[in-house]
Amino acid sequence: MNNVAYFELQADDPERAASFYSEIFGWKFTKDENIPVDYWRIDGAGPFGGLFKRPAKTPLPECGTNAYVCSMQVENFDTTAEKILKAGGKVALPKFAVVGKCWQGYFLDLEGNTFGLFEVDENAS
Repeated sequence: MNNVAYFELQADDPERAASFYSEIFGWKFTKDENIPVDYWRIDGAGPFGGLFKRPAKTPLPECGTNAYVCSMQVENFDTTAEKILKAGGKVALPKFAVVGKCWQGYFLDLEGNTFGLFEVDENAS
């Protein structure tokens, strides 16, 4: 109990966000007509997830993140990072070693949301 079991992405342009995450991670987005706001369920991301139109303005970029940040485990950090940049994402914090555990880094999606990537590597140093 007390594990993260559900996450939500907020976006100014939900269709653009869905396209970005589908392209990078292969996630599938399905509109849920049973919710009274425009809402999409996310399949393929691990825990249950959802996407909806952002209800409030985001903090200025220099203010940092005002939310929880999720990190996705990937097989190859560098290959995935290239896909993110090619799709228009930006580096928020460059790749670094979590010594003896993984390679980690953070990015901004097209909506200004921060997310992380990590590649397990016991030899990271």
